[in-house]
Amino acid sequence: MARDRFVPDFDPDCGDRALSSARQDIVIGRWQGPRDLLRATGRDWPARGHRVRALARACAGSSTVETWLAAEPHSADALVLRAATETTRAFHLAIAAGRGVPIGPHRVDAAVLACLAATEACPDDPTPWTSLISVARLYPSGVRRRELARWWDELYRRDPHSMEGHLQVLHYYSARWHGTHGLMYDFARDAAGAAPAGCALPVLVQYARVEEYRHALDTAGGSPPSTGLGRHWNHDGAIGDVRRTWERWIMGRARSEVTPGELRDVNYLAHAACLAGEGEVAAPLLRMLGRRATRTPWSYTGDPVQQLVRRRTQWTRHD
Repeated sequence: MARDRFVPDFDPDCGDRALSSARQDIVIGRWQGPRDLLRATGRDWPARGHRVRALARACAGSSTVETWLAAEPHSADALVLRAATETTRAFHLAIAAGRGVPIGPHRVDAAVLACLAATEACPDDPTPWTSLISVARLYPSGVRRRELARWWDELYRRDPHSMEGHLQVLHYYSARWHGTHGLMYDFARDAAGAAPAGCALPVLVQYARVEEYRHALDTAGGSPPSTGLGRHWNHDGAIGDVRRTWERWIMGRARSEVTPGELRDVNYLAHAACLAGEGEVAAPLLRMLGRRATRTPWSYTGDPVQQLVRRRTQWTRHD
């Protein structure tokens, strides 16, 4: 009966209670919560990046970050949050415009300028460089390769194992944006191959597989094509990738808990393991996650709740 009561928890803050409290401040128009949160986060770059991105999503529809800057115009944290917020707003405009419809270049330029201002205000922080690489996708033809390489070098120098930074480059190189499947997979595999044991970067290959699937959906007008994807998730190469990521990332970790910033990454590997039919990998990952879940990538292959309930029943039935 216990299995029947399983319901995944899609907490947008991934269990980060301090972040949830700060986001509530944004809802009521207070900027002090985000200020105190980012100050307390310090130089924990993965946690800082996760929190800044979540705060930016909350700030995108309000004037909270502008109010903070009016009160503290020289706050480096406020400038970093404004950069991420402007990036989020630009993506919201692009989504509203529709796939393939360019938005006004001045809006992308404004986000880029906000990112560059943040890099100057907080020179050691990789977070604004991640925002910069992200918003570069919104230029119709991307940015010059030399410019992207320079931004990437700046990010890499500050945080060589930045999962989010690598992920933004992977998106940029994907066929849905400014690259090809081959370029995207090459980048993911090179990063995975250079990653030390216990580092999350090998899961980039699973992100790439999802990107390839999403491109196929876009090409088919949003519905799964009747042919061509039958073995997308469970051919020998996909299965081998799941096993390698499991061994190099999860088996190489010194801890078993999943931090809020890692939750999405673990969901990507669990999703890939489930669709590959790799129960020996899927079961322990689902146990690690418990009820904690992220809607993506499950939402790309069906109803997230139904998939998680079914896969948990399938792979952890003896728990």
